Amino acid sequence: MKYTLLTKEQFEHLHHEFAVFLASQQIDGKEWEKIKAEKPKVALEEMQLFSEVVWEDVLSKVHYLEHFSNQHLNLFKCEAHKIYRIYIKINYAEIDVTTNQGLDWIINHLKDEKVEIFSGSKVYESERNEEIFKLIEKGSVITNGKLYDIINQLIA
Repeated sequence: MKYTLLTKEQFEHLHHEFAVFLASQQIDGKEWEKIKAEKPKVALEEMQLFSEVVWEDVLSKVHYLEHFSNQHLNLFKCEAHKIYRIYIKINYAEIDVTTNQGLDWIINHLKDEKVEIFSGSKVYESERNEEIFKLIEKGSVITNGKLYDIINQLIA
């Protein structure tokens, strides 16, 4: 699989979409129950295929990612052929960037000597969505990009 199988909760949430997906393959509810019972490998293949479709759709719409740890902040802007990154390291143990107070401190102290900022960009080494998915697997979350834009304007 290119991506991971959706979780049980995700399948439950996308129940209607999965039913439409199965119907597009001429599989109705009764047929699906029969496939699950008698051909679990085929059922898994259908679930994997649906998962791939969902992930492709979600990942193709991602424009920003964020990854936080106590003293580190990674902000990503994902364009069609290139990804931009702003990395901020705080060398001040009392500041925790996973809190609102920590984020406020960063915004107000970007020029502080205890703040290291690196920024850059690169062309995707593999397929765009695969690279975004790897970042999500490592803990990045999809965002609206407001924090990236604020920080980017402040360091420009």
